[in-house]
Amino acid sequence: MSGQKLNVLVLPGYQNSGTGHWQTLWEALDPGFVRVQMPDWDHPTRDAWCRTLDAAVAAAASPVVFAAHSLGCLTTAFWASQYASASQLAKVAGALLVAVPDPSEAHFPQDASGFSPVPLARLPFASIVVSSSDDPYGGVPFSQTCASAWGSRWIDIGPRGHINADSGLGDWDEGRRWLASLDERR
Repeated sequence: MSGQKLNVLVLPGYQNSGTGHWQTLWEALDPGFVRVQMPDWDHPTRDAWCRTLDAAVAAAASPVVFAAHSLGCLTTAFWASQYASASQLAKVAGALLVAVPDPSEAHFPQDASGFSPVPLARLPFASIVVSSSDDPYGGVPFSQTCASAWGSRWIDIGPRGHINADSGLGDWDEGRRWLASLDERR
């Protein structure tokens, strides 16, 4: 990584990330990883989540990298395309976007509102979309469409479910390497 300390904003999805989730394990390993505490994990609304992310970016020291999972990925895309100012965007070195959910899928949480249609504009920072071939919340074609539209590198890690605690990734060294590679692109 570059000589400047990297600040990682951890963006969990719907219902937050529990104890065995790679996001939680990353936070335990490095104090530079800070979870963005959303106002309501069980009834997410796009506006509230994007405004919360905006405040977290404003409060963070530069540079910032996002470690987003599931609904955190959609929050990142909406924030970048509809909420963030140019000065806020300039603070972001990149985003690791893991298990992008498709709002049109049957498994998408009915308690989440405002996350459709997904913005398909190029992200103004480096990004990597990580997908699983058997994710019940978002299929490979959807994640490829998002990655292409967002200008992201796309990685398929095979059949790993929703790439969460149930996927058995532990602290997921490979994911941390991809996250670190985003800082090297600056």
